[in-house]
Amino acid sequence: ARGVLPASEVMSAAFFLVPLSPVFNTVYNSDDNVFVGAPTGSGKTICAEFAILRMLLQNSEGRCVYITPMEALAEQVFMDWYEKFQERLNKKVVLLTGETSTDLKLLGKGNIIISTPEKWDILSRRWKQRKNVQNVNLFIVDEVHLIGGENGPVLEVICSRMRYISSQIERPIRIVALSSSLSNAKDVAHWLGCSATSTFNFHPNVRPVPLELHIQGFNISHTQTRLLSMAKPVYHAIMKHSPKKPIIVFVPSRKQTRLTAINILTTCASDVQRHRFLHCAEKDLVPYLDKLNDNTLKETLVNGVGYLHEGLTAMERRVVEQLFSSGAVQVMVASRSLCWGMNIAAHLVIIMDTQYYNGKIHAYVDYPIYDVLQMVGHANRPLQDDEGRCVIMCQGSKKDFFKKFLYEPLPVESHLDHCMHDHFNAEIVTKTIENKQDAVDYLTWTFLYRRMTQNPNYYNLQGVSHRHLSDHLSELVEQTLSDLEQSKCISIEDEMDVAPLNLGMIAAYYYINYTTIELFSMSLNAKTKVRGLIEIISNAAEYENIPIRHHEDNLLRQLAQKVPHKLTNPKFNDPHVKTNLLLQAHLSRMQLSAELQSDTEEILSKAIRLIQACVDVLSSNGWLSPALAAMELAQMVTQAMWSKDSYLKQLPHFTSEHIKRCTDKGVESVFDIMEMEDEDRNALLQLSDAQIADVARFCNRYPNIELSYEVVEKESIRSGGPVVVLVQLEREEEVTGPVIAPLFPQKREEGWWVVIGDSKSNSLISIKRLTLQQKAKVKLDFVAPATGTHNYTLYFMSDAYMGCDQEYKFSVDVKEAESDSESD
Repeated sequence: ARGVLPASEVMSAAFFLVPLSPVFNTVYNSDDNVFVGAPTGSGKTICAEFAILRMLLQNSEGRCVYITPMEALAEQVFMDWYEKFQERLNKKVVLLTGETSTDLKLLGKGNIIISTPEKWDILSRRWKQRKNVQNVNLFIVDEVHLIGGENGPVLEVICSRMRYISSQIERPIRIVALSSSLSNAKDVAHWLGCSATSTFNFHPNVRPVPLELHIQGFNISHTQTRLLSMAKPVYHAIMKHSPKKPIIVFVPSRKQTRLTAINILTTCASDVQRHRFLHCAEKDLVPYLDKLNDNTLKETLVNGVGYLHEGLTAMERRVVEQLFSSGAVQVMVASRSLCWGMNIAAHLVIIMDTQYYNGKIHAYVDYPIYDVLQMVGHANRPLQDDEGRCVIMCQGSKKDFFKKFLYEPLPVESHLDHCMHDHFNAEIVTKTIENKQDAVDYLTWTFLYRRMTQNPNYYNLQGVSHRHLSDHLSELVEQTLSDLEQSKCISIEDEMDVAPLNLGMIAAYYYINYTTIELFSMSLNAKTKVRGLIEIISNAAEYENIPIRHHEDNLLRQLAQKVPHKLTNPKFNDPHVKTNLLLQAHLSRMQLSAELQSDTEEILSKAIRLIQACVDVLSSNGWLSPALAAMELAQMVTQAMWSKDSYLKQLPHFTSEHIKRCTDKGVESVFDIMEMEDEDRNALLQLSDAQIADVARFCNRYPNIELSYEVVEKESIRSGGPVVVLVQLEREEEVTGPVIAPLFPQKREEGWWVVIGDSKSNSLISIKRLTLQQKAKVKLDFVAPATGTHNYTLYFMSDAYMGCDQEYKFSVDVKEAESDSESD
């Protein structure tokens, strides 16, 4: 059986990096849980690959979930493993999207599932109903030290949950944890169920390529002045440590990447060898440069210096990385936030300052130490260098800090005690927690619980006895549950038992913050319109971390002039105001800078579930017109248009000119386009064959659904009795593939709502949500009102396409309720 998967075929590295060789035996020849702590670039990913091979050898249909806290890393690993495991070994490798119905399908068919902690949290919360979550054989968690970072609590919760699931189903789920070197690795390993013999924690200086580290202090407190004074020393460091080998310079911001690249070139221009950083003929660069839009970047690349920042398109980033990796360009300047998403290494890394501007608090703050370790890890070329070098330039007062933390293992602590509400709420909804004691028991699975007694001062414990710990946990549980009760997410009976309420269930189902669902519940009302919905959704806690960059307020001020719904007294340094403006800009299809575009994509990735939660809150209150408006908003956000726009705007390649030509001819809907004769259509649209093929693909996918309905036993409906409406739905072709929406950044499946409402009284009486492959039957029921004739409307609403909703009016004659004597 060993011959089934030749490991050498899968591993890109023909060598197993020296420090990690003792790990190999445990990872590949046992099923024990393993903890590996080692510096960035030591080959920890190879440990993960061997663990996967071990799983596949034992069970060729096995399922592995690989978690990495950074989106950029997830995409990188996906591309690498797609080639290794799918193309070479025919094992299905999938990357989760964050859209539940899509992800459930991916989980069902994947052997190797790659995810961020949040996306796995969404899926694994309902593990009791989802057999595929229970059927995980191997759970690999990369960058475990990020438990101490901003999104650490989610990482901690999903690891604790997988351990808990394993204990409940009484079938081992193997956990392999990969981390930076930690000073308290024992606690992390113990929490994850790793024995002492399967815990490997290497010292930070045990690297495959030894690192020579230099720390330079600058005693200037003003950030911009300090950066200016670092410009020359950066060039000197390049000439001293790496005159001929590749260099990466990390800088705090996008603006600084360009400035630093130009500074390096101007200093170089006064040198004898003006083109010392370019290692190819200039003409060889031309085909690469033609793919770039940024003229400054073209100019610097011709001189052998490239730069990378969030504002470049994916294509531009690929080209620049390629030129650097091939050795054509010797120097790369990169903005801080890209240190996680770059697949490049150098002989020398220079970190030019260690503070960046945090728009949320409008101040300069220190880089997280994890980012610095990641940057240092890029000075690592095992097959080309005998050593790597790193120069850190920082404020003088920070020198000792970096000396300590770059030469010593890091301590890591839990932050779960500050954000337990949403996790408790989710576990109450799934009935893992049914009383306060369950909540305390739940916490015993966490890393927080392990650390409280080890570092009591950090967690505000009064002492370390069992009693102190138990009191502290009880207080934590009391406070958290009390907050959830105030938000109307849960109810507490007899000061002990807890049960989910409607708002809590909506929040858990759509993966929404408990403060957001409270905001929705308090802000939405019977008169809310699209404008109000956009404002309420923009204020969700989910958008608190949308970045506000230095001097971005001018751009946002211009946007505020252009959007249709003007804001009153907007604060342009408020992430919620920015969210509102970018949502409106998306619906208006405005051209945005690459950075604002990437912010918009982040906003849209959460928007649909926030809108769906609004629909649920509105329908729970029985408000018809705002619920229909929210359904329409889901269509608008997916197709990037306003409801007043022509439905033809959804069609690919349709400009305003095409739409005008069509409407002049009385062609107003997608169905009108479908029904035209081919030659008439071609004459009207004047598109190329390839473009017409795209239009045809959209038309084939566009929902054309036959709906029929009947009111059951219509003649014998009595007041107070049930009214049952059966709805049958059928489409010609079965749906294959996701919604076609070129301006929506995620793949998503189409969904539908069927609603019965009374438009006269603005009341929503019954609602069902469904997905429709080809056929579906839906039963809606409600209690018959007082005697007399009542008029209703049946609405069939899409959540993804505009112009395909259907409405049917029907009436019900309600007779008097049967009296007791009659029913005898």
